[in-house]
Amino acid sequence: MKGLTAKEEEIMGFFWEKGPLFVKEMLAFYDEPKPHFNTLSTIVRGLEEKGYLTHKAYGNTYQYYATVSREDFSKRTLKGVISKYFNNSYLNAVSSLVREEDISVDELKELIREVEKDK
Repeated sequence: MKGLTAKEEEIMGFFWEKGPLFVKEMLAFYDEPKPHFNTLSTIVRGLEEKGYLTHKAYGNTYQYYATVSREDFSKRTLKGVISKYFNNSYLNAVSSLVREEDISVDELKELIREVEKDK
């Protein structure tokens, strides 16, 4: 499945938070200046082509809904980042977080305790 642009990811967020939507309803989620209806419609159709959305027809209008959960998208995205930037090594990814101090050693120890407890 192809990745998402920032704008596509933003729009998927609406579907993950709100559920099924008509493109017209999405305009309410934007501040002025609102994007043009045709622009949103084009992006939504692209998301459907990529397999992230599908639709149900109501006459001449479509209600779209997500076919990929936020959780599945997050997992796939994380796997892609680890593959691309950390040579497919979760250890390298965690080591990088610790070295950059985005996570402290104490937080890492707590995480290990939680994972061990869950198993």
